Amino acid sequence: MQIALIAQDDKKELMAQLCIAYCGILSKHTLCATATTGRIIADATGLDVELLLSGEHGGIQQIAQRIQYGEVDVLLYFRSTVTDENYDVVAHNLTRLCDVYNLPIATNLATAETIILALDRGDLDWRENMR
Repeated sequence: MQIALIAQDDKKELMAQLCIAYCGILSKHTLCATATTGRIIADATGLDVELLLSGEHGGIQQIAQRIQYGEVDVLLYFRSTVTDENYDVVAHNLTRLCDVYNLPIATNLATAETIILALDRGDLDWRENMR
């Protein structure tokens, strides 16, 4: 499965901790991430993470394009709980794309853990049949 990872600045450490906790499961999948988030995860876990552009320089748009082309199966997007109009637009667009393309998305730790455990059980294998 192709897993895309995005974490806003105040959620990067939480994303790294999640990836440390589930490193064994995530290592069985292909990971891509915005640049800073990906570097933090790779440094903390040793996982192979394809680094895209940083979020503010187009990395989020790269992930959005991959979603549209069917190149992402799961999106883990930890966004700040502090309101910011720019990120609200980004979050809306990403969640809309996930709805359009029937893509599982986690915006918090509880949902991310649920999706990762579902990946491990094979609950999302149906996505591979869609390709």
